[in-house]
Amino acid sequence: MSIDAISRKAPAEAAAVTTKIRKAQEDPPLVRWGLTFVTLAVIGILVIIPVVNVFTVALGHGVGAYLDNLFANKDTFHAIKLTLTVAPIAVAANLVFGISAAWAIARFSFPGRALLTALIDLPFAVSPVVAGLSFVLIFGLQGYFGPFLREDGYSVMPYLLSGIGALIGGLVYFLLLPGNPAARKGVWKYPWAAAIAIAAVTFAVLFFLQQYFEVWPRNQSLKVIFALPGLVLATAFVTFPFIARELIPTMEAVGSDEELAAVTLGANGWQMFRHITVPNIKWGLAYGLILCNARAMGEFGAVYVVSGHIAGKTDTMPLRIEKLFQEFNLEGSYAVASVLTLLAIITLVIKTRLERKVPASAALPGPMKPENK
Repeated sequence: MSIDAISRKAPAEAAAVTTKIRKAQEDPPLVRWGLTFVTLAVIGILVIIPVVNVFTVALGHGVGAYLDNLFANKDTFHAIKLTLTVAPIAVAANLVFGISAAWAIARFSFPGRALLTALIDLPFAVSPVVAGLSFVLIFGLQGYFGPFLREDGYSVMPYLLSGIGALIGGLVYFLLLPGNPAARKGVWKYPWAAAIAIAAVTFAVLFFLQQYFEVWPRNQSLKVIFALPGLVLATAFVTFPFIARELIPTMEAVGSDEELAAVTLGANGWQMFRHITVPNIKWGLAYGLILCNARAMGEFGAVYVVSGHIAGKTDTMPLRIEKLFQEFNLEGSYAVASVLTLLAIITLVIKTRLERKVPASAALPGPMKPENK
């Protein structure tokens, strides 16, 4: 036998051995096909059939009737608008809280850090109905702040907005503060004194403007429960863990080396956050925003308690679906349900696309990440 024949035979025998090993490691065909069939059956019964049924019933009388059920009915159209108002406000509030909480937990060690982490997970453990009831007990007419809000609730608004403005002013100052102490001159030389002065001036100016222009009515009750503020509070409470819980492990995995290097080179807080922190956490942030928005759109329990389910005023889409179903308006309820289902499908598609991109750009820590070209 020639040398060429032996060299050709050796790879063939190796390939045959490799094939036998792979077949030995594989499950029997009956097991593989059986598990596949069970999985597809469960997905079909619990997911595909209900989704198809929602759109089938919603469009059962044609596209014209479908659009009439969504937009011609004033109460339904108001529920859609209210949901599209409450959800973005709650998501925006959770965005600020999530980034702040993740930064504090991932970058600093302080007393109560473990407690803060546990409190972030609290909405996962507490029933949304209980959360809604707690807001009723706090802001309702018989609650702790109920009598005050009923008599002159708007009197607290100038203090509240001025305090928020003062906090933002101090935060902006620290974000623009040069990271290198040697580069601090003038107003940057005494950071805490300057930040307190800016916060105080901001508070005084905002408070004076609100009082001078009489922005808020006097001697009028401020409704929190059975009104938009209660819906936003309840929705924000049940959704605030999503962004923070996505960002905390991401920021811990990335580490602070790049941020410390940026500060050492003279970058201020805003430059560090914009050019270093955001690119490192962008996929986790986007993923958290998607999950938070999806949860906010479909929230039912907490919103049901604080809204009073008043048609045309405090009904969101999930509440409107339940009310239409109780009124035996199946086409209308399924039409609204189809909107939420469509939003869920869009969310799932975006989530899947993000998951495909994350391993290539965010799985590697810090300096090992490939550059974006």
